[in-house]
Amino acid sequence: MAFKLFEKKGQQDAVVPSSPTEQNVEANPASIEPKSEATDTANAVPSETSDGERDEAHQFHGVAEMEAITTHWDKKSMLIAYALIYLNHWAMSMLSMTYTNLVPYVTSAFNKHGLITTTNIVSSIVGGVCRLPIAKIIDIWGRVEGFLLMILIMTIGLIMMAVCDNVQTYAAAAVFYKIGYTGIGYVIDVFVADTSSLRNRALIMAVNSTPYLATAFAGPAAAEKFYYGAGWRWGFGCFAIVIPAVCLPMAALFIYIRRQTRLAGFAPRQASGRTIWESTKYYFVEFDVIGMILITAGWSLILLPLTIATYQAEKWETPYIIAMIVLGGVLVVAFAAWEKWFSPVSFVPFNILVDRTVLPACILSACLFVASSLWSSYFSSFLQVALYQTISEAGYVGSIYSLGSCVWAFATGSLIRYTNHFKWLAMVAAPLVVMSSGLFIKYRQPGESLGSIIGCQIIMTVAAATLVVCEQMAVMTAAAHANVAVVIALLSLFTNIGSGIGSGISGALWTNIFPQKLKEALPQADAKTIAKIYGSLVVQRKYPKGSAMRDGINWAYGVGMKYQSIAATAILVLTIPLVMCWKDYNVKETRRNKGRVL
Repeated sequence: MAFKLFEKKGQQDAVVPSSPTEQNVEANPASIEPKSEATDTANAVPSETSDGERDEAHQFHGVAEMEAITTHWDKKSMLIAYALIYLNHWAMSMLSMTYTNLVPYVTSAFNKHGLITTTNIVSSIVGGVCRLPIAKIIDIWGRVEGFLLMILIMTIGLIMMAVCDNVQTYAAAAVFYKIGYTGIGYVIDVFVADTSSLRNRALIMAVNSTPYLATAFAGPAAAEKFYYGAGWRWGFGCFAIVIPAVCLPMAALFIYIRRQTRLAGFAPRQASGRTIWESTKYYFVEFDVIGMILITAGWSLILLPLTIATYQAEKWETPYIIAMIVLGGVLVVAFAAWEKWFSPVSFVPFNILVDRTVLPACILSACLFVASSLWSSYFSSFLQVALYQTISEAGYVGSIYSLGSCVWAFATGSLIRYTNHFKWLAMVAAPLVVMSSGLFIKYRQPGESLGSIIGCQIIMTVAAATLVVCEQMAVMTAAAHANVAVVIALLSLFTNIGSGIGSGISGALWTNIFPQKLKEALPQADAKTIAKIYGSLVVQRKYPKGSAMRDGINWAYGVGMKYQSIAATAILVLTIPLVMCWKDYNVKETRRNKGRVL
């Protein structure tokens, strides 16, 4: 039944695509087709039609431009491009590892440590929803234009973080950061998909993740140096300079190659012939701005009360908390109605999404990131408080996934290349990820050894890293090259929505359990003291080891982590049937790209 949810809409949209010679190069991308001009579902997923025929039916400017580049660039240019992509991954991974370890101290600086998940909710939802418009941008305008836009947005976010003087400004900065950070990674992923064969893609992805082998250690150490040295603000300000300096050379290279390709007469840019007003109206419709606003506001209003209700005097009985949840539900329903009956352009490409491999892979990704948010939101704080780790030591433990997934990605990529199949790997990994999450319930406790926690992290890393690689391969194998940006965007949309939902659940559990357990464990403390402890990681750490206050705080952390792990385990049970739904593709027999590729 799940695959027939949008069958009616697909039938409404299905018409025979026009010939390539009749299509405008700025036609709507396959990602989100106009309801009156959408292509048949068979063009979005594998069929008896050849890849060449599918691609010819979907020649949008960004896709045609990359095919022209890969057809006419030389080996030297390709190798330089991949070297710059690798350098980009170095900078982005270093930023990620530093940012993750500084965030608890940013919210604590405003006495709002419990709002870590609140900022994650908004940034994740907005970051996910923006992914499909980004897919349109890079298909209509070009890969380079989308890449430059994401660099600008993330730089703005980092600058805002560096100068923020309240938690509201930080939350806004986190949204810009999330859009830019995930957008840069997304465009790079599309570059790789444009310029690599399916058989080698998992290995290339593994190579690109190797910077985490170093930044998993360097990032936490840098965060600690910034915090105790120049301050956490300079931690963000520094990267506002570094990221553009590292990313712009890659954009410059592709601009140069594109210029040479155009001079040779391939993939020329054609003027749209529209006025400024006509272009504004065109892109307003194409990006389905109304749909974006409805879905973003709807999910945010539903999830935000889960984390902020405990800050209100009347808790869940606060009138505007109730109003937020009700209004959020209304907006989500309004989004569904808008998409079905009113929107000229569908925000979500349902004809691609309902494929038997794409939809389960996207839902699996959402489940993994729901669990990931539950595992990680307060894990660093738990390590520093309940297990007495320093910022850098907690960062090292928290980086086990980033570190281990790099190493294990080589094994996964090699096995896929050797066997030419990926479904069997996911079938092995799914039960393992459920088991590892179950182990967290027992071992993420103050009285357990750090070694036990690390052992559980390693098992989870192997299983989750395998599933992440396999789900990416699943959606890219199931789509024609013209749709590769779309399916990667869809996967990222589900990833970010999952992260937002996970943050909402995590925040709801934490804000309702942790302060209550503090009151139970510290009956001698007054309400003001409890509020200070709850609101600041710095205050939590100042109580000496072995004191009644510290022991009570540690116990409350243990209870909170237990419930987080139980919720994550329940969600991850779904991964097993979802993997079973996938089609068992042979990547060696599936070709999607044209030209010189790795």
